[in-house]
Amino acid sequence: MRSLVIPKSLLFVLVLCVMFVSIAAGQSDTTGLTPLEVANIEQVDEIAVSPSGQKAIYTLRVQANPLKENKSADYHLYMADLESGNSLPYVTSMSVSNIAYRPNHNTITFLASRSSNQPTSLYEISTNGGEAQKIFSFPTPIASYSWGPDGGHLAFMAKDTISHERSSLPYHPEIYEENLKQRRGYVTNLDMQDHQPHQLQVDGSVYQMHWSPDGKRLAIAVAPSPLVDDYYMHQQVQIVGHHGKEVYGTVDHRGKLGHIGWSPDGKKLAMLAGADINDPIDGRLFVVSSEGGEPTQLQPQFEGMFEQFKWADSNTLYYLTSKGVWSTFGSIKSDGSSMKTVVDKGKVNLSSFDRSPNGTTIFTASSPSHPTELYKLGKKNSDPVRLTDNNPWLDKQNLGKQEVVSWKAQDGLELQGMLVYPTNYEKGQRYPVITSVHGGPESHYNNGWITGYSDPGQVAAGQGYFVFYPNYRGSTGRGETFAKSSQADMAGAEFDDIVAGIDELIKVGIADSSRIGVTGGSYGGYATGWMSTRYTDRFAAGVMFVGISNNISKWGTSDIPEELYLVHARERIWEDYQSFLERSPIYYAGQADTPLLIMAGKEDTRVDPGQSYELYRHIKTRTDTPVRLVLYPGEGHGNAKATARLDYNLRMMRWFNEYLKGQKDVQPDDELELENTTIETNN
Repeated sequence: MRSLVIPKSLLFVLVLCVMFVSIAAGQSDTTGLTPLEVANIEQVDEIAVSPSGQKAIYTLRVQANPLKENKSADYHLYMADLESGNSLPYVTSMSVSNIAYRPNHNTITFLASRSSNQPTSLYEISTNGGEAQKIFSFPTPIASYSWGPDGGHLAFMAKDTISHERSSLPYHPEIYEENLKQRRGYVTNLDMQDHQPHQLQVDGSVYQMHWSPDGKRLAIAVAPSPLVDDYYMHQQVQIVGHHGKEVYGTVDHRGKLGHIGWSPDGKKLAMLAGADINDPIDGRLFVVSSEGGEPTQLQPQFEGMFEQFKWADSNTLYYLTSKGVWSTFGSIKSDGSSMKTVVDKGKVNLSSFDRSPNGTTIFTASSPSHPTELYKLGKKNSDPVRLTDNNPWLDKQNLGKQEVVSWKAQDGLELQGMLVYPTNYEKGQRYPVITSVHGGPESHYNNGWITGYSDPGQVAAGQGYFVFYPNYRGSTGRGETFAKSSQADMAGAEFDDIVAGIDELIKVGIADSSRIGVTGGSYGGYATGWMSTRYTDRFAAGVMFVGISNNISKWGTSDIPEELYLVHARERIWEDYQSFLERSPIYYAGQADTPLLIMAGKEDTRVDPGQSYELYRHIKTRTDTPVRLVLYPGEGHGNAKATARLDYNLRMMRWFNEYLKGQKDVQPDDELELENTTIETNN
């Protein structure tokens, strides 16, 4: 079927009809997924198990209809019966977050706002259902909260209420990085009528507040300022009195910080953090006295990443880890001994868990063929059992096989990744390949659901592509040494690892060397720009998203300059401007022969859109190579809104179809098009 180029005036109506026909057809058997189907996927997000272990609450991420409104997804509240597996909707009229069971009250609480002109407030609903009621609000939006063990005392965080005086002039310029509002910590008692919250007397911005088991102290995480760099690199754990006037102790740790939690006896704290100031992730597990001091790292040689923990008793923790492309769940003693695996790598990838006092454990998990759902681990089960099925239509889809692959880098380092096969794969044939590079680089792909609006996955598989997801050096999930192995060598061996993986796909006879594409966002966008310029002879098409093109101007325009230095470059740009320039895609733009689609959020503060302008202008001026720049107004470091996501997916696949399978001599029109759309109806 010929590609249909649709004028803007008709696009909305035609695509809407296509979607309605597809839904009316009951999601009949198809090959792969369409961008519209990806836009319709629902996934379980937050979870919390009831104290009795009989119920669980969770939020369901419901995407907006991209053909009707360009808005972010909503999160609806559901309750699941863990015995029957049945779920009931509890709150679907507004988007909720920070769900929790309120101690001693038989209720559920969450943060929400009923309208855009109201600040985010605390709501409550009975565990038996009914209408949710607002129980506490503050002049500024509540960012997060924590219940005291009595269910009356509430610790919460919100931006400072102090306003800076402004002149009477009709115009006010913005003073960059000055007069920023700190994120303060407050405590109130909702069991006392008209109780006024009191502010913790600590300097800086508060990002975590956790009550001690006796309700007399709080473990808090505080950064010197609300700047993103300070949040990433300079948070400190303090133990304060519940009135916030006394600091009882400070944890001596430098580096990234994750979740902190009290032991049941109140004598210890566990925390996720970086091993040191140069560790790119907060993926190491520590235990420290609740009076402060130097923490002890548990299992420092562990070749994985601790993702989450929860105390079982005062000497035992349960944990969730990533280990390579797999997840594991297990227990460990608070002194680091007796590390035991309960759920080893298996059919699903575990992404979070919660555990009741009686041992009932629930998870969010996904599989290569299904997005994130709610799972339960029974006392007699060796594997988690799925309880929800929010995308039953996926069972009728013909999806491409997904498998774990490994290869060796040029220096012999063993590497891993994921490979999604074309849905129509025939042994002995060579296929075009889209290489999808993760960002960070402190991130990794796992053996779960890896299709999204910017990850080609099953959409590309249905259109006849292999999709290669490499975990290059510097990726997480393989221990501290591996995570640091790419530092001080940006775009060096780390990106050579990706090319080595592609060479292996060509060697084994499944990849067509003349039809290799590359895409990725953020650091993955940096890789895409690098492959499309420095390695342009190897790649026939690229789609770069919120990517880096000039390491010198990147440092000066990003909101994380210290993180860039401490966990990536490990040297200052002014110490060697030339080396930073030579590790930038613009340096090689004059030789670029790879058709490149560049897309970026116009309000991105992490990777300024100027990075996209620079590479576009260099290629446009210095070559005749096809290049296009697409900007998304209102979007930041990645698209959050429904229509912008759909637009991205459509443009990405159209670009690859043109330059990996098409004529390669005509740039796609700037209007959107629907390609090879086959609709089965019941008529």
